[in-house]
Amino acid sequence: MSFAMRSKLFVPAIRPELFAKALASAADAISIDLEDAVPESRKEEARNEVGRFLSSPALRGCTKQIIVRVNAAGTPHFLADLHALTGSVVHMLNLPKPQSAGDVRAAIQAMDAAHLAADTTVLANIETPVALRRAAEIAGAHPRVVGLQLGLGDLFEPAGIDRRTAANVHAAMFQLSLAAAETGIFCCDGAYPNVKDVTGFRAEAAMAHALGFVGKSCIHPSQIAMANEIFQPDPAQIEQARRIVSAADAAAASGRAAFLVDGQMIDPPFLQRARRLLLSVQGKQSSP
Repeated sequence: MSFAMRSKLFVPAIRPELFAKALASAADAISIDLEDAVPESRKEEARNEVGRFLSSPALRGCTKQIIVRVNAAGTPHFLADLHALTGSVVHMLNLPKPQSAGDVRAAIQAMDAAHLAADTTVLANIETPVALRRAAEIAGAHPRVVGLQLGLGDLFEPAGIDRRTAANVHAAMFQLSLAAAETGIFCCDGAYPNVKDVTGFRAEAAMAHALGFVGKSCIHPSQIAMANEIFQPDPAQIEQARRIVSAADAAAASGRAAFLVDGQMIDPPFLQRARRLLLSVQGKQSSP
């Protein structure tokens, strides 16, 4: 599956003054956080603010993906979060800390019971060793699950794994990418915690891009342009993908399975990659 979400801007739900600014930003998606960004004493206040905003005229004509990270299923706040979002513009629910396919299915049953829109999809956060081991199972739990996202801080901290070591990050990204590929959904990179470390952000985003991730979470507006640049398809690659798909269609019409493009033999993996790239471009042009 392709998905146009090069940049996803994190917005704390207790900062309603930032909602309109996020909508006006260059991010492909905004992710309003009801979970970690909201202290226990302000959960109700935050969900009421989010419900009002997402039901307001400010969302008319919005071309961004609207994502809300709710509190984890099983917490006292999960069901209240869902009911606060009923009737609102929510394209995707970011589900934290599922441990199994059963957890995901139970959460989606709760979404249905709360009458969230039938086309509200799920981005599942992989934040524990168990969840990473079961990532493909979680990804395939329900058709509403369209993406996986890494939570490296939660994943690494209990095991004492160094978040700053690129090899550790690569290993987790690689495992998540394969799980997403197994079920045909996308994977999105999580946040880079040091806003001032531009070099680190770029390096981690480039690694994610090389591993097939569609985009990266941004915790500050200054990171948006970098994410958009790194995950933007190269025009030369798009043109080559068009030539590959066109040649494949011509080969199929003439009963040939093997063909060359730019002197290179094209086999099924190359063709699949070309089709995915063109779908991602189309998704960017037609995203809601």
